[in-house]
Amino acid sequence: MRMSFKEKIKGIGGNASYEAKARALRAQLEAKIPAGLKLPSAILEDPPLDVTRIPEICGLLTVQELAITELDATAVCQKIAVGELTAVEAVTAFGKRAAIAHQLTACLTDFFLDEGIRQAQQLDEYFQKEGKVIGPLHGLPISIKSHYPLKGTVGCGGFLVNTETSTEDCDMISILRSLGAVFYVKTNQPQSVMHLESKSSCGRVLNPHNTNLTAGGSSGGESALIAMKGSCIGLGTDIGGSIRCPSAHCGIYGIRPSSRTTPIRGLLWYQHGQDGVFASSGPMCRSGRDMRLFLEAVLGANPSLRDPDVLPIPLKVPDLTQKKLRVGIMMHDGVVMPHPPTIRALNLVKEKLEASSEVEVVDYIPYDHDRGYNIIRELYYEDGGATVRRILEESGEDMHPLTEWVISPPHVKNHDAAQIWKLRDQRDDYRREYSDHWWSQNVDVVVCPPFQGTASRHDTAKYWGYTAIWNLLDYPGAIFPTGLVADQAVDIYQELPIPMSAADEYNISLYDAAIFKGAPVSLQTVSRRFNDGLVLAAQDVIERIIQS
Repeated sequence: MRMSFKEKIKGIGGNASYEAKARALRAQLEAKIPAGLKLPSAILEDPPLDVTRIPEICGLLTVQELAITELDATAVCQKIAVGELTAVEAVTAFGKRAAIAHQLTACLTDFFLDEGIRQAQQLDEYFQKEGKVIGPLHGLPISIKSHYPLKGTVGCGGFLVNTETSTEDCDMISILRSLGAVFYVKTNQPQSVMHLESKSSCGRVLNPHNTNLTAGGSSGGESALIAMKGSCIGLGTDIGGSIRCPSAHCGIYGIRPSSRTTPIRGLLWYQHGQDGVFASSGPMCRSGRDMRLFLEAVLGANPSLRDPDVLPIPLKVPDLTQKKLRVGIMMHDGVVMPHPPTIRALNLVKEKLEASSEVEVVDYIPYDHDRGYNIIRELYYEDGGATVRRILEESGEDMHPLTEWVISPPHVKNHDAAQIWKLRDQRDDYRREYSDHWWSQNVDVVVCPPFQGTASRHDTAKYWGYTAIWNLLDYPGAIFPTGLVADQAVDIYQELPIPMSAADEYNISLYDAAIFKGAPVSLQTVSRRFNDGLVLAAQDVIERIIQS
């Protein structure tokens, strides 16, 4: 039976008290969308599966606003810096398009365009008076994931009960503000902030390219908004794939930097002090050069001077014109075989790279990824998920099936102190073994899947191995779109594969070429810890070759 648009976009339920609070939160958000930006009911009642073109044809944006929202972040900054574009024009265009995007994808949790315009006016006045920009991100509109506190806006730590209006900026927001960034929206994330999908009390985020599929998580509001061009760059977090997965699902760019190189202090969260795995903060954007723009600006602000947990490691992007890049191609992780569209993309990239004189290509052999994945799954909830269960029970919020999955045995159990020590010792042993293995493969970077397919069907993302393994190792990884999309005429199983594992058997059962029609196909570039600059440089080379 075909699900209606309203059913797709519906948020998480709960008891009567919870439902009343959730309705009030949604009503508060909807009231902030100006009447002049509301889409006609005829569009919302039965939109097409691919909603990406609706902002262009709905008649709510001017020709100039449509042109502005086609720009990547680097171009926006360049045009503002030479006076070809004002900060007010930029944030107004992206803010109006964001309002349209939200109605089609449920990507927002707060909308405050008027405040963004006020910030932009102050920056324009400074530029007119001084004849220069205030910083490298002067006037750049940046969308912000919900659990980053931004003064005066609604933020959420994973549950309705810890949703609040922030009274101050967290470190990352403070830094971005000092660099000239302008803020205008907050974006949706899942219950617990620990799904590779994004469904909350504000609604389920839909993939703009195919609304039968998820936009990913936990930064799914960001990926959907950027894919809809309601933002040119946004701020996500990643502890298991939450920047890379949604970026891949929506066909945009994103990087998970090495942990503790970018600030995360002050985030709304419910497991403060849990440091078996460190989260990372980073950009999600429309181009490879935007990732570099963001990291150079933030790291150039010396975040370690604010937060002693941040390591003072500068971004060093090597010149690869004097070096032959050695690229490993990892077709699968030995646990779950990716779906046909991803295999097609990997074969295409491998063929293109092998034909180039700029790189040397080798087959990368994964090292015991199943063991590593089991370790990180256990590290996420060392209390056995007790905190999550308590929060939901006390608040009356229904537990989402993916929350139940992520906190349940066999991967999750309660630990005493000695068991935690043992688990972290296993983590450290695996990291050392993997480091030795990486050196034995003699590669600079690895190109691999970011997920076991394209964007997943709703409520089915139950394997994180293609991203979480790199979180465990703390290897930086960046996502780039291949330009391919899932094609039901081509991406079919010639014969049903033999499963490599129970997780693989489940993944095979989810595949129907018709369902994934039009989904972007993306890949991931990975390198060793603190080689973030090498990841950016290598990805530039790889993209240039495959696009030639």
